[in-house]
Amino acid sequence: MQYNTLGNTDLSVSRICLGTMTFGEQNTQAEGHQQLDYAVSQGINFIDTAELYAIPPCAETYGVTEEIIGHWLQKRGRRDDIILASKMAGPGSDWVSHIRGGGTRFNGTTIETAVDASLKRLKTDYIDLYQLHWPERNTNYFGRLGYQQAADEQNLTPIIDTLRGLKKQVQAGKIRHIGLSNETPWGIMQFITLAKSMDLPLVVSVQNPYSLLNRTYEIGCAEISHRENVGLLAYSPLGFGVLTGKYLDQQPENARLTRWPNYSRYSNPQAIEATRRYVELARRFQLDPAQMALAFVNSRPFLTANIIGATSMEQLRNNIASEKLILTEEILSEIELIHQSIPNPAP
Repeated sequence: MQYNTLGNTDLSVSRICLGTMTFGEQNTQAEGHQQLDYAVSQGINFIDTAELYAIPPCAETYGVTEEIIGHWLQKRGRRDDIILASKMAGPGSDWVSHIRGGGTRFNGTTIETAVDASLKRLKTDYIDLYQLHWPERNTNYFGRLGYQQAADEQNLTPIIDTLRGLKKQVQAGKIRHIGLSNETPWGIMQFITLAKSMDLPLVVSVQNPYSLLNRTYEIGCAEISHRENVGLLAYSPLGFGVLTGKYLDQQPENARLTRWPNYSRYSNPQAIEATRRYVELARRFQLDPAQMALAFVNSRPFLTANIIGATSMEQLRNNIASEKLILTEEILSEIELIHQSIPNPAP
Protein backbone atom coordinates (compact mmCIF):
# COMPACT_ATOMS: atom_id res chain seq x y z
CA MET A 1 0.00 0.00 0.00
CA GLN A 2 1.31 3.43 -0.92
CA TYR A 3 0.90 6.27 1.58
CA ASN A 4 0.68 10.00 0.92
CA THR A 5 1.03 12.97 3.24
CA LEU A 6 -2.28 14.68 3.96
CA GLY A 7 -1.75 18.29 2.90
CA ASN A 8 0.58 20.23 5.20
CA THR A 9 0.00 17.84 8.11
CA ASP A 10 2.22 15.15 9.59
CA LEU A 11 -0.39 12.49 8.80
CA SER A 12 0.39 9.72 6.34
CA VAL A 13 -2.74 8.27 4.73
CA SER A 14 -3.18 5.20 2.55
CA ARG A 15 -3.66 5.96 -1.15
CA ILE A 16 -6.81 3.83 -0.96
CA CYS A 17 -9.37 5.23 1.47
CA LEU A 18 -12.38 3.18 2.53
CA GLY A 19 -15.67 4.92 1.82
CA THR A 20 -18.55 3.82 4.03
CA MET A 21 -21.77 5.37 2.76
CA THR A 22 -23.35 1.94 2.16
CA PHE A 23 -23.09 1.00 5.86
CA GLY A 24 -26.57 1.02 7.35
CA GLU A 25 -28.46 0.78 4.05
CA GLN A 26 -26.91 -1.66 1.59
CA ASN A 27 -24.63 -3.18 4.24
CA THR A 28 -25.46 -4.32 7.76
CA GLN A 29 -23.32 -3.46 10.76
CA ALA A 30 -21.72 -6.91 10.64
CA GLU A 31 -20.88 -6.48 6.95
CA GLY A 32 -19.51 -3.01 7.61
CA HIS A 33 -17.26 -4.35 10.34
CA GLN A 34 -16.08 -7.12 8.02
CA GLN A 35 -15.16 -4.54 5.39
CA LEU A 36 -13.31 -2.41 7.92
CA ASP A 37 -11.38 -5.39 9.26
CA TYR A 38 -10.32 -6.47 5.77
CA ALA A 39 -9.37 -2.96 4.67
CA VAL A 40 -7.11 -2.50 7.69
CA SER A 41 -5.53 -5.91 7.08
CA GLN A 42 -4.58 -4.69 3.58
CA GLY A 43 -2.81 -1.59 4.86
CA ILE A 44 -5.66 0.91 4.64
CA ASN A 45 -5.54 3.38 7.52
CA PHE A 46 -7.87 6.05 6.08
CA ILE A 47 -11.65 5.83 6.59
CA ASP A 48 -14.15 8.37 5.28
CA THR A 49 -17.72 8.89 6.45
CA ALA A 50 -20.27 11.69 6.99
CA GLU A 51 -23.13 12.62 9.26
CA LEU A 52 -25.37 12.41 6.15
CA TYR A 53 -24.80 8.69 5.64
CA ALA A 54 -26.18 6.14 4.89
CA ILE A 55 -27.02 6.87 1.28
CA PRO A 56 -29.59 7.62 -0.05
CA PRO A 57 -30.11 10.19 2.70
CA CYS A 58 -33.21 9.92 4.84
CA ALA A 59 -34.19 10.52 8.45
CA GLU A 60 -34.25 6.80 9.26
CA THR A 61 -30.58 6.22 8.41
CA TYR A 62 -29.16 9.65 9.30
CA GLY A 63 -25.95 9.13 11.28
CA VAL A 64 -26.19 5.33 11.17
CA THR A 65 -22.95 4.92 9.25
CA GLU A 66 -21.02 6.87 11.88
CA GLU A 67 -22.63 4.70 14.57
CA ILE A 68 -21.51 1.51 12.81
CA ILE A 69 -17.94 2.82 12.58
CA GLY A 70 -18.12 3.90 16.21
CA HIS A 71 -19.05 0.40 17.33
CA TRP A 72 -16.14 -0.98 15.29
CA LEU A 73 -13.67 1.51 16.77
CA GLN A 74 -14.88 0.70 20.27
CA LYS A 75 -14.59 -3.04 19.67
CA ARG A 76 -11.22 -2.83 17.92
CA GLY A 77 -9.41 -0.25 20.03
CA ARG A 78 -6.13 1.23 18.76
CA ARG A 79 -7.88 4.41 17.61
CA ASP A 80 -4.60 6.23 16.96
CA ASP A 81 -3.56 4.07 14.00
CA ILE A 82 -6.68 5.04 12.06
CA ILE A 83 -7.07 8.34 10.18
CA LEU A 84 -10.77 9.09 10.47
CA ALA A 85 -12.55 11.62 8.25
CA SER A 86 -16.13 12.80 8.51
CA LYS A 87 -18.24 15.55 6.99
CA MET A 88 -20.81 18.11 8.10
CA ALA A 89 -23.87 18.34 5.87
CA GLY A 90 -24.73 21.65 4.27
CA PRO A 91 -28.11 23.22 3.49
CA GLY A 92 -30.81 21.59 1.37
CA SER A 93 -34.43 22.11 2.37
CA ASP A 94 -35.66 19.94 -0.48
CA TRP A 95 -33.60 16.81 0.21
CA VAL A 96 -31.99 17.00 3.68
CA SER A 97 -34.80 18.63 5.63
CA HIS A 98 -34.24 16.01 8.36
CA ILE A 99 -30.82 17.58 9.11
CA ARG A 100 -31.25 20.78 11.06
CA GLY A 101 -34.44 21.54 9.15
CA GLY A 102 -32.51 21.68 5.87
CA GLY A 103 -31.19 25.15 6.66
CA THR A 104 -27.68 24.43 7.90
CA ARG A 105 -25.35 27.39 8.23
CA PHE A 106 -21.62 26.90 8.69
CA ASN A 107 -21.35 29.12 11.74
CA GLY A 108 -19.54 28.38 14.99
CA THR A 109 -22.61 27.25 16.93
CA THR A 110 -23.83 24.82 14.29
CA ILE A 111 -20.34 23.48 13.62
CA GLU A 112 -19.89 22.70 17.31
CA THR A 113 -23.28 20.97 17.47
CA ALA A 114 -22.51 18.85 14.40
CA VAL A 115 -19.01 17.94 15.59
CA ASP A 116 -20.24 16.90 19.03
CA ALA A 117 -22.97 14.72 17.54
CA SER A 118 -20.51 12.99 15.18
CA LEU A 119 -18.03 12.39 18.01
CA LYS A 120 -20.78 10.76 20.06
CA ARG A 121 -21.84 8.49 17.20
CA LEU A 122 -18.24 7.63 16.31
CA LYS A 123 -17.40 6.90 19.98
CA THR A 124 -14.16 8.86 19.76
CA ASP A 125 -12.68 12.01 21.27
CA TYR A 126 -11.44 13.45 17.99
CA ILE A 127 -11.88 13.41 14.21
CA ASP A 128 -8.66 13.61 12.18
CA LEU A 129 -10.18 15.35 9.17
CA TYR A 130 -13.44 17.29 9.36
CA GLN A 131 -14.92 18.38 6.04
CA LEU A 132 -17.75 20.62 4.86
CA HIS A 133 -19.78 18.24 2.70
CA TRP A 134 -20.91 20.87 0.20
CA PRO A 135 -20.89 24.67 0.11
CA GLU A 136 -23.41 26.74 2.02
CA ARG A 137 -23.57 29.21 -0.85
CA ASN A 138 -25.35 28.72 -4.16
CA THR A 139 -22.86 27.25 -6.64
CA ASN A 140 -22.28 24.24 -8.88
CA TYR A 141 -21.91 20.83 -7.23
CA PHE A 142 -23.40 17.31 -7.46
CA GLY A 143 -23.30 17.49 -11.26
CA ARG A 144 -24.98 20.85 -11.64
CA LEU A 145 -23.88 22.96 -14.61
CA GLY A 146 -24.58 26.54 -15.61
CA TYR A 147 -23.82 28.82 -12.67
CA GLN A 148 -26.67 31.13 -11.66
CA GLN A 149 -26.34 33.91 -9.14
CA ALA A 150 -28.65 33.46 -6.14
CA ALA A 151 -31.30 36.13 -5.65
CA ASP A 152 -30.62 36.45 -1.92
CA GLU A 153 -27.39 35.51 -0.15
CA GLN A 154 -27.62 37.98 2.72
CA ASN A 155 -27.94 35.24 5.32
CA LEU A 156 -24.85 33.31 4.24
CA THR A 157 -22.17 32.70 6.83
CA PRO A 158 -18.98 34.57 5.86
CA ILE A 159 -16.17 32.11 5.17
CA ILE A 160 -14.04 33.86 7.78
CA ASP A 161 -16.67 33.02 10.42
CA THR A 162 -16.75 29.40 9.26
CA LEU A 163 -12.98 29.19 9.63
CA ARG A 164 -13.18 30.73 13.10
CA GLY A 165 -15.80 28.17 14.08
CA LEU A 166 -13.60 25.35 12.83
CA LYS A 167 -10.55 26.79 14.61
CA LYS A 168 -12.46 26.67 17.89
CA GLN A 169 -13.01 22.93 17.39
CA VAL A 170 -9.33 22.43 16.53
CA GLN A 171 -8.29 24.32 19.67
CA ALA A 172 -10.69 22.18 21.72
CA GLY A 173 -8.99 19.04 20.35
CA LYS A 174 -12.19 17.73 18.78
CA ILE A 175 -10.88 17.90 15.21
CA ARG A 176 -7.29 17.90 14.00
CA HIS A 177 -7.54 19.24 10.44
CA ILE A 178 -10.15 20.62 8.05
CA GLY A 179 -11.12 19.86 4.47
CA LEU A 180 -13.63 20.84 1.82
CA SER A 181 -15.89 18.74 -0.39
CA ASN A 182 -17.76 19.40 -3.62
CA GLU A 183 -15.97 22.74 -3.83
CA THR A 184 -15.12 25.05 -6.71
CA PRO A 185 -11.73 26.67 -7.43
CA TRP A 186 -13.07 30.00 -6.14
CA GLY A 187 -14.24 28.44 -2.90
CA ILE A 188 -11.02 26.55 -2.27
CA MET A 189 -8.90 29.66 -2.78
CA GLN A 190 -11.15 31.80 -0.57
CA PHE A 191 -10.69 29.38 2.32
CA ILE A 192 -6.92 29.21 1.75
CA THR A 193 -6.39 32.95 1.34
CA LEU A 194 -8.42 33.89 4.40
CA ALA A 195 -6.76 31.23 6.53
CA LYS A 196 -3.29 32.42 5.60
CA SER A 197 -4.10 36.06 6.25
CA MET A 198 -5.91 35.53 9.56
CA ASP A 199 -3.94 32.66 11.15
CA LEU A 200 -6.83 30.23 10.81
CA PRO A 201 -6.80 26.49 9.96
CA LEU A 202 -5.60 25.70 6.46
CA VAL A 203 -7.60 23.37 4.25
CA VAL A 204 -5.58 20.16 3.78
CA SER A 205 -7.76 18.31 1.26
CA VAL A 206 -10.63 18.60 -1.19
CA GLN A 207 -13.06 15.71 -1.60
CA ASN A 208 -14.50 16.09 -5.09
CA PRO A 209 -15.71 13.64 -7.75
CA TYR A 210 -13.03 12.31 -10.07
CA SER A 211 -13.13 9.39 -12.48
CA LEU A 212 -12.72 8.49 -16.14
CA LEU A 213 -16.21 9.97 -16.62
CA ASN A 214 -15.54 13.19 -14.72
CA ARG A 215 -12.11 14.80 -14.88
CA THR A 216 -13.31 18.36 -14.34
CA TYR A 217 -11.06 18.59 -11.27
CA GLU A 218 -8.16 18.93 -13.69
CA ILE A 219 -9.54 22.15 -15.17
CA GLY A 220 -9.47 24.50 -12.21
CA CYS A 221 -8.56 22.58 -9.07
CA ALA A 222 -5.53 20.43 -9.92
CA GLU A 223 -3.25 23.47 -10.07
CA ILE A 224 -4.47 24.49 -6.61
CA SER A 225 -3.64 21.01 -5.34
CA HIS A 226 -0.12 21.39 -6.69
CA ARG A 227 0.62 24.96 -5.66
CA GLU A 228 -1.19 25.00 -2.30
CA ASN A 229 -0.50 21.42 -1.16
CA VAL A 230 -4.21 20.57 -0.98
CA GLY A 231 -4.60 17.10 -2.43
CA LEU A 232 -7.68 15.50 -3.93
CA LEU A 233 -9.69 12.87 -2.09
CA ALA A 234 -11.40 11.40 -5.13
CA TYR A 235 -14.96 10.18 -4.63
CA SER A 236 -17.05 8.10 -7.04
CA PRO A 237 -13.91 6.88 -8.86
CA LEU A 238 -16.11 4.21 -10.47
CA GLY A 239 -18.99 6.58 -11.20
CA PHE A 240 -21.40 4.85 -8.80
CA GLY A 241 -20.20 1.51 -10.17
CA VAL A 242 -20.95 2.42 -13.78
CA LEU A 243 -17.30 2.01 -14.86
CA THR A 244 -17.31 -1.65 -13.83
CA GLY A 245 -19.43 -2.22 -16.94
CA LYS A 246 -22.12 -4.04 -14.98
CA TYR A 247 -24.87 -1.68 -16.12
CA LEU A 248 -24.11 -1.95 -19.83
CA ASP A 249 -27.22 -3.40 -21.51
CA GLN A 250 -28.61 -4.70 -18.20
CA GLN A 251 -29.92 -3.76 -14.76
CA PRO A 252 -28.24 -6.05 -12.21
CA GLU A 253 -30.44 -7.03 -9.29
CA ASN A 254 -29.93 -5.08 -6.03
CA ALA A 255 -27.27 -2.83 -7.56
CA ARG A 256 -27.36 0.80 -6.45
CA LEU A 257 -28.61 2.32 -9.70
CA THR A 258 -31.17 -0.46 -10.07
CA ARG A 259 -32.58 0.26 -6.62
CA TRP A 260 -32.35 4.04 -6.91
CA PRO A 261 -32.62 5.01 -10.59
CA ASN A 262 -32.83 8.71 -9.71
CA TYR A 263 -29.05 8.65 -9.28
CA SER A 264 -28.59 9.26 -13.00
CA ARG A 265 -25.49 11.47 -12.83
CA TYR A 266 -23.27 8.83 -14.42
CA SER A 267 -25.73 7.13 -16.76
CA ASN A 268 -26.64 9.66 -19.46
CA PRO A 269 -26.17 8.52 -23.10
CA GLN A 270 -22.72 10.13 -23.41
CA ALA A 271 -21.51 8.54 -20.18
CA ILE A 272 -22.81 5.14 -21.28
CA GLU A 273 -20.95 5.39 -24.59
CA ALA A 274 -17.74 6.49 -22.87
CA THR A 275 -18.10 3.65 -20.36
CA ARG A 276 -18.52 1.15 -23.16
CA ARG A 277 -15.27 2.34 -24.74
CA TYR A 278 -13.36 2.23 -21.45
CA VAL A 279 -14.64 -1.26 -20.68
CA GLU A 280 -13.69 -2.47 -24.16
CA LEU A 281 -10.22 -0.96 -23.72
CA ALA A 282 -9.73 -2.75 -20.41
CA ARG A 283 -10.83 -6.09 -21.81
CA ARG A 284 -8.61 -5.68 -24.88
CA PHE A 285 -5.64 -5.45 -22.52
CA GLN A 286 -7.01 -8.24 -20.32
CA LEU A 287 -7.64 -5.91 -17.40
CA ASP A 288 -10.58 -5.78 -15.03
CA PRO A 289 -12.53 -2.60 -16.01
CA ALA A 290 -13.00 -1.51 -12.41
CA GLN A 291 -9.32 -1.98 -11.61
CA MET A 292 -8.28 -0.05 -14.71
CA ALA A 293 -10.57 2.84 -13.78
CA LEU A 294 -9.28 2.91 -10.21
CA ALA A 295 -5.64 2.57 -11.28
CA PHE A 296 -6.08 5.61 -13.51
CA VAL A 297 -7.25 7.67 -10.53
CA ASN A 298 -4.41 6.28 -8.41
CA SER A 299 -1.89 7.50 -10.99
CA ARG A 300 -2.84 11.19 -10.82
CA PRO A 301 -0.13 13.43 -9.31
CA PHE A 302 -2.66 15.65 -7.50
CA LEU A 303 -4.28 12.71 -5.70
CA THR A 304 -3.95 12.20 -1.96
CA ALA A 305 -6.40 9.29 -1.67
CA ASN A 306 -8.85 7.37 -3.82
CA ILE A 307 -12.09 6.70 -1.92
CA ILE A 308 -13.46 3.27 -2.81
CA GLY A 309 -16.69 1.70 -1.63
CA ALA A 310 -18.25 -1.71 -2.00
CA THR A 311 -21.36 -3.66 -1.08
CA SER A 312 -19.72 -7.08 -1.20
CA MET A 313 -16.41 -8.46 -0.03
CA GLU A 314 -15.65 -9.60 -3.57
CA GLN A 315 -15.98 -6.02 -4.80
CA LEU A 316 -13.89 -4.72 -1.91
CA ARG A 317 -11.06 -7.17 -2.53
CA ASN A 318 -11.06 -6.37 -6.24
CA ASN A 319 -11.06 -2.62 -5.67
CA ILE A 320 -8.25 -2.66 -3.12
CA ALA A 321 -6.16 -4.85 -5.44
CA SER A 322 -6.21 -2.01 -7.99
CA GLU A 323 -3.57 -0.29 -5.83
CA LYS A 324 -0.97 -2.69 -7.25
CA LEU A 325 -1.92 -2.10 -10.89
CA ILE A 326 0.30 0.28 -12.89
CA LEU A 327 -1.10 1.29 -16.26
CA THR A 328 1.26 1.29 -19.24
CA GLU A 329 1.86 4.39 -21.35
CA GLU A 330 -0.02 2.68 -24.18
CA ILE A 331 -3.13 2.22 -22.07
CA LEU A 332 -2.90 5.77 -20.70
CA SER A 333 -2.61 7.11 -24.25
CA GLU A 334 -5.71 5.21 -25.32
CA ILE A 335 -7.58 6.51 -22.28
CA GLU A 336 -6.69 10.04 -23.39
CA LEU A 337 -8.06 9.37 -26.87
CA ILE A 338 -11.40 8.30 -25.42
CA HIS A 339 -11.41 11.29 -23.10
CA GLN A 340 -10.74 13.68 -26.00
CA SER A 341 -13.57 12.10 -27.97
CA ILE A 342 -16.09 12.21 -25.07
CA PRO A 343 -14.72 14.64 -22.47
CA ASN A 344 -16.27 14.68 -19.00
CA PRO A 345 -19.64 13.15 -19.93
CA ALA A 346 -20.74 12.96 -16.28
CA PRO A 347 -19.59 16.13 -14.47
